[in-house]
Amino acid sequence: MTRVHLSEYAKSVGQERVAVALGVRQGAISKALKNKRKIYVLISDDGTVTAEELREFPFVKVKAKR
Repeated sequence: MTRVHLSEYAKSVGQERVAVALGVRQGAISKALKNKRKIYVLISDDGTVTAEELREFPFVKVKAKR
């Protein structure tokens, strides 16, 4: 099994292919990259692609100032 950061995987195969492999829309991949989320793509030996996200625990969302 190979573990690659989402940004690296998207650079190598393109956002659309990543989206299809993960069952999401291309916009979701773009937004995740823009927000610099800690998402790692797991590529199994049989070619199956999944993803996992690292987040702090407990996660405290900071409200944006307006």
